[in-house]
Formats: sequence, C-alpha cells, structure tokens
Amino acid sequence: MANPTRPVLISGGHKGAEAEFGRAAKRWGIEQTTLSFEGHDMEWPVSVRVLSPAELEAGDVSMEIVSRRMGRTYHEAARIRRVVQSIYHMVNDAWQVFVIGTIQADDTVKGGTGWAVELAKLFNRPVWVFDQTRHEWFRWQGGHWVPEAPSIGDRPFAGTGTRNLTDEGRTAISDLFRRSFGDPA
Repeated sequence: MANPTRPVLISGGHKGAEAEFGRAAKRWGIEQTTLSFEGHDMEWPVSVRVLSPAELEAGDVSMEIVSRRMGRTYHEAARIRRVVQSIYHMVNDAWQVFVIGTIQADDTVKGGTGWAVELAKLFNRPVWVFDQTRHEWFRWQGGHWVPEAPSIGDRPFAGTGTRNLTDEGRTAISDLFRRSFGDPA
C-alpha cells in the first residue's frame, strides 16, 4: 500500500494517460506504484506491484452491474474483469482520482476509464476529469460536473485515463503536476 502521508501516484501503466501520469511523476520526483496482474501489458512498467488472484478477487464485481452503471456492454469479459478488479485497488488506495477522458451526456466517462470515475463517486473520493473534447478540468461535486482546475494533495492519488491521449490531455497532466509541485527539479 502507498505511503498515506505523501503524494504517491497509483496507476496501471497502460498506454496513453496512465503512462503519461507515470512519466510526469518521474519528472517531478513523485513516488509511484503501478498496479498489474498476470498477463497485463503495460507501456509504463515502473515500480510494479503485481496483484495476486486473491487481491484481484477483492475488487470483483458483477460485469452486469458494471454494464448497467456504465450504460454499455463489455466484450472480452475475462480480460475486462481483471482490469475492473485492478481499478478497484487503484481507486480504493487513493485519496484523489485524476482522469483524462471524455464526459458523456449521461455524466459517465467514456470507455473503461469510466469505471474508475464511478468507483471514485461510490467511494466518495474527490474526482476530476480533464475532458479532452472540451479542453477543461471538471470535478464531480453535488451530483454533477463542475469546472475546476485541480491540484494534487499530500496523499496517494490515482492517475488514469484514455489510451487515446491528445496533446491537450498530455499538457493537462503536466500542468496538474506543475500547479501542484512547481517546476520539475
């Protein structure tokens, strides 16, 4: 588990936003934990913690519930289940959740990334989404999305998001770290 008294990035090392969060953490000298599982392919395999089958099981939830909550169906259920299980640990171990993606009309976030947002809402974690289509940060507050530029606090935080990271999303991550910690050393 991440040290609860200082910022530590918790991520999954996937291509796109998660790898970019990892690169930013490295530039700013922020400790990181990359959660993985057997058969998981990562772009950013730094400070990897492989979740055991028992740990993955702790994050298990019915894919029917996930599908209903997200308003979509998922194919490749076995692979997606492990991703959903690992996202549980990412959000559960974090004090804040930062996401790069697209907020949809139903207030969910597009793709598998949306499950991290839904868990953050359920676990009452502060959650922000940089919407790559609107080029702006939003915070879930009072049951709706409110424009708000976040900063990272002094506890473990999750950084996740889309594989299809845009230049604006990449800049949003860099600006988040700069706003939180100043210029990199």
